[in-house]
Amino acid sequence: MLGCGPKSTRPPALNSMKRRPLPTLRSIRWWRSTVSLAGAFILAHGPAQGAEEPGDWPYYGGDEFGQRFSPLEDITRANVGELEVAWTYHTGELGAGFAKRDSMGFEATPLHVEGTLYLSTPTNIVIALDAATGHERWRYDPKIDRAARYAEATSRGVSYWSASGEHGAAPCTERIFEGTLDARLLALDAHSGKPCADFGTNGAIDLKAGQRIRDAADYLVTSPPAVFRDFVIVGLAIGDNRAADVERGVVRAFDARTGALRWSWDPIPTSTADPAYAEWNASAAAGTGAANAWSIMSVDPARGLVFVPTGSASPDFYGGERLGSNRHASSLVALNAQTGALVWQQQLVHHDLWDYDVAAQPVLIELERSSGVVSAVLQATKTGLLFVFDRESGAPVLGLRERPVPRGGVPGEQPWPTQPFPIAPAPLVSHEAITPNDAWGLTFYDRGKCRDRIASLDSQGIYTPPSLKGAIESPGYAGGINWGGVAFDADRQVAVAAVNHLPMVVTLMSPEKVREQSQSGDYEESSFAYQRGTPYGMRREALLSPWGLPCTKPPWGTLTAVDLRTARTLWEVPLGSTEDLAPFFVPTRNLGTPNMGGPIMTAGGLIFVGAAMDDYLRAFNVETGRELWKGRLPAGGQATPMTYRAGPGNRQFVVIAAGGHGNLGTRQGDAVVAFALPEKKKK
Repeated sequence: MLGCGPKSTRPPALNSMKRRPLPTLRSIRWWRSTVSLAGAFILAHGPAQGAEEPGDWPYYGGDEFGQRFSPLEDITRANVGELEVAWTYHTGELGAGFAKRDSMGFEATPLHVEGTLYLSTPTNIVIALDAATGHERWRYDPKIDRAARYAEATSRGVSYWSASGEHGAAPCTERIFEGTLDARLLALDAHSGKPCADFGTNGAIDLKAGQRIRDAADYLVTSPPAVFRDFVIVGLAIGDNRAADVERGVVRAFDARTGALRWSWDPIPTSTADPAYAEWNASAAAGTGAANAWSIMSVDPARGLVFVPTGSASPDFYGGERLGSNRHASSLVALNAQTGALVWQQQLVHHDLWDYDVAAQPVLIELERSSGVVSAVLQATKTGLLFVFDRESGAPVLGLRERPVPRGGVPGEQPWPTQPFPIAPAPLVSHEAITPNDAWGLTFYDRGKCRDRIASLDSQGIYTPPSLKGAIESPGYAGGINWGGVAFDADRQVAVAAVNHLPMVVTLMSPEKVREQSQSGDYEESSFAYQRGTPYGMRREALLSPWGLPCTKPPWGTLTAVDLRTARTLWEVPLGSTEDLAPFFVPTRNLGTPNMGGPIMTAGGLIFVGAAMDDYLRAFNVETGRELWKGRLPAGGQATPMTYRAGPGNRQFVVIAAGGHGNLGTRQGDAVVAFALPEKKKK
């Protein structure tokens, strides 16, 4: 984030290198639950909200469980090389008159319900498309204030709901829900795009009403709500590092028909009756904020649970005003979806000082163990760890241990002495301390500069506390695994994730020094924050050489597969090349780049993923990690793709939003691109 962005969706900057006559990367500004299982739930517990046809994609994560797996297999490892562009749609949203135009990220994953695609633009325009042709059916512009400097400039998508699981022609029998940058929850008729007048006030609810708002533009929604029966459950994105007393990350459920508030849950305790209260200092609990659920939630309709990933309490990099473990922050939380009552929680980072929000969507899986099948939840983290918990009790399935971590830090800080680590699988990123001997560069010069830079910093491995000297944070606050999350193939019991391997540097300093350095012009690739209400401001940047390249060896981004039966990594391959990043005369190298977005998997034995900093959608062999195909995109593909069947020939399409990511430094645009096999060769 640049100073005050929301919970960690923004990576930092690498030095600008695009069009430079140097052989380097460019600016990194900043940088199957199976269908049968779903059917079993539906038969046993009534209809879920949304279509359940095998060719549909009615939820952000493909299904309520967030598995990002499709049973479609028309596109296979044998024919994927024949994929071609079937259609391209342009939203027309290029940021004209939008104050955060340069920061826009087109991160949306469309939904597919009965022949229609539903998606949102970074400025919350909701669009419905004919899924076979890409022709626009309707669009709705909520007309957010384009002059406001929102903490984030993205929308990851919308949610679909149908009354009693039925489809009908009556207005608003089927609805599209969206949360907006100006903190509204909208309900639109799925057939016309018109606001549902019986929901809230003329189809909208003001999420700011009745809340402690410090800075309105920093209180927003960037991820699609969760849907459970007739409940629409929404979290919040809250701008980071402005102060200690920022807005609170309350999770709320509203009636899908009327918009009436059904329940709310605050991750920070407000009453001595809350069991978590004993683990907070009373004044700290009252004075801090955030711990918000800015990413995607998952629902277990059979058990009536909603799984909520939360972020760190405020501010991110100094916790002296919120001493203690800060229970419920940076946690995986299971709530009763009908009442909002806490069922269980697992804190994955105690007293978070690193912006290690739980960013990935929880994935609900049936894990095959020697003792039988366990209904579990798989949670990936920015630390590159994969945690697996029993879905009903929250007990660790693959083991968990508290390990000592580095202490120290600045005066007033009390880092937590231990942190939780799963016994298996092993971390997907290195947790070792970076030393001068690890310095990397293309030449003796930049290697030397990196060696000197590393030697000047605190570097004790993962969970090194931020310091006045400057501390290496590895993995950096962009991950590991960010909101792109994990895809899961239930038959193979394989999980796949796009992983970042880019260390950061965090330096604490006085407010006066923040002002001086931020205005000096000497730190163009750094971001600053005052962290008001604390003794320390903050500067952060990627760990880079003078040429703007990372000081650690590539790959800086990988695609990684883990066999959850054995809890071992199957394979790891670089994700992304230097194409689109280095000057035209420099040979393209597949070094692996930082990424934003996630993978999907299909019954055809394929993984589809964009995410990397070159403008491609790729397909990989799930068994080996071998790249089988890549399709050129008109802009960066920093979004998670999806797949479905549509049209007279029941053709399988793979679709991705290709509009780039301003903070990652990729090519921006407004395209939605659909790939398919040639009509006569689809099998």
